[in-house]
Amino acid sequence: MSLRKLLLRLPGYLGASGPPRRLWRFPALGPVSSVGSGRERPSRSPAHWNQVVSEAEKIVGYPTSFMSLRCLLSDELSNIALQVRKLVGTQHPLLTTASGLVHDSRHNLQLRGLVVLLISKAAGPSSMNASCQNYDTVSGIYSCQRSLAEITELIHTALLVHRGIVNLNELQSSDGPLKDMQFGNKIAILSGDFLLANACNGLALLQNTKVVELLASALMDLVQGVYHENSTSAKENHITEDIGISTWKEQTFLSHGALLAKSCQAAMELAKHDADVQDMAFQYGKHMAMSHKINSDLQPFIKEKTSDSVTFNLNSAPVVLHQEFLGRDLWMKQIGEAQEKGRLDYAKLRETIKAGKGVTSAIDLCRYHGNKALEALESFPPSEARSALENIVFAVTRFS
Repeated sequence: MSLRKLLLRLPGYLGASGPPRRLWRFPALGPVSSVGSGRERPSRSPAHWNQVVSEAEKIVGYPTSFMSLRCLLSDELSNIALQVRKLVGTQHPLLTTASGLVHDSRHNLQLRGLVVLLISKAAGPSSMNASCQNYDTVSGIYSCQRSLAEITELIHTALLVHRGIVNLNELQSSDGPLKDMQFGNKIAILSGDFLLANACNGLALLQNTKVVELLASALMDLVQGVYHENSTSAKENHITEDIGISTWKEQTFLSHGALLAKSCQAAMELAKHDADVQDMAFQYGKHMAMSHKINSDLQPFIKEKTSDSVTFNLNSAPVVLHQEFLGRDLWMKQIGEAQEKGRLDYAKLRETIKAGKGVTSAIDLCRYHGNKALEALESFPPSEARSALENIVFAVTRFS
């Protein structure tokens, strides 16, 4: 399937195929504590996530929050923003997504673009291809690599918007009027399509067939991963098949790891690095993204103060591992014990899961992927950029 056809069909895949969740949000990363891997930490490893990102942005030349500014300030998206304002007062998840993109800088939604820029600088120009030496660079990064970082963020942002599409078949009276949800869905599809179209145009301007193929395959992976996530999504009063940690890893790579992994590889291709360097960049992006996702999954179980009303995904890493240790029968018994008046008591179930081995196993898995990411970085020469990439790993593999 061509990239153009994929982009045109993407909203349909996300909004119509399978049973999409009504609200799809990404949990924020909180403060984190020490790696238990035995690998030594750099002497200047920052203690908090925000500091890690702030120091990394200084290395690449400018804050990555400005990366998509040209697109976000365009006339077309300004018109869409006017329509989004009509959703104020409704409960459509597009409002939450839009608010996060504009105001929620502490959650660092530009992480993927930042990693692409850092790994581009860490690798530097190819010593095997003299033609790259003549290209203009800013802070040691080629302009085409900066464009790639922007494209990566556009794709990720578009997917965030599309994932907020509401399944109208699952609406409840507390969700508000049907017409509000229908209108919000239309705006979500339109704005997501606009961002994807800009990404497609940017890819064409790079004039590199392999890079286009890599990003197109990453998009197809995202579509496949999102579809499987939705198909195996467990909801209140409806617990679907237990997927197992192997299947969870496959699906998580497709939906969360493929874009960053292949973008890192594409950055090396743009600098004409050989296949070995490209593979190491791919491995870093893959394992860092997996570690980041597991960290996010763990937040409801490790935060000191968690509201009793906070829900969590029953197919998140700690829950899947908890199920594997228990077995299907005991897991279903625990689900039944956590039911109250026909609804799942997430606070009670969370305490049950915390008392098992799932949470500690998820922390170990997070650190495993973190160590694999660090191993991939060993093939890059020591530099500020490499240290920043290491610090990002240390930040997402530290737990209190």
